[in-house]
Amino acid sequence: MRRAMCGLGVLGLGAILLASTGCVQRTIEITSEPTGAQVYLNDVEVGRTPLEVGFTYFGTYDVRLRKDGYEPLMTSAKTDAPMHEWPGIDLVAMAWPATKETRIRWHFTMEPSDADEDALLERARAFRSEFNAEAPESDQPESDQ
Repeated sequence: MRRAMCGLGVLGLGAILLASTGCVQRTIEITSEPTGAQVYLNDVEVGRTPLEVGFTYFGTYDVRLRKDGYEPLMTSAKTDAPMHEWPGIDLVAMAWPATKETRIRWHFTMEPSDADEDALLERARAFRSEFNAEAPESDQPESDQ
């Protein structure tokens, strides 16, 4: 009888320890200059800056930002695992009854787009003139006279 009670006590203590183990909360915080840019992570829209988004896996993410009046920004950003999430160490860390928070912060600066149509047309004309000046004469189309 005494052994059964001792066994139940150990089993109960083990269940309590297992239930009180820690958990992990992973968040990417994304900001931009200017604010309000649409954000896509790995081609999935996640919101507008500033924002926080949860993530599961560490590694490299494709990041795309869009905002009217600014050049689209396409880049990649990396999430590195902190020491308490390295293989092996993570088993010990998870046994500790506390929440482990991993917060990754990314900031992006977007460039204003040149929306001046007249300036765009002038650059196109200059490019055309430059291209025609550099082209060999044999490649020039013959003109009707």
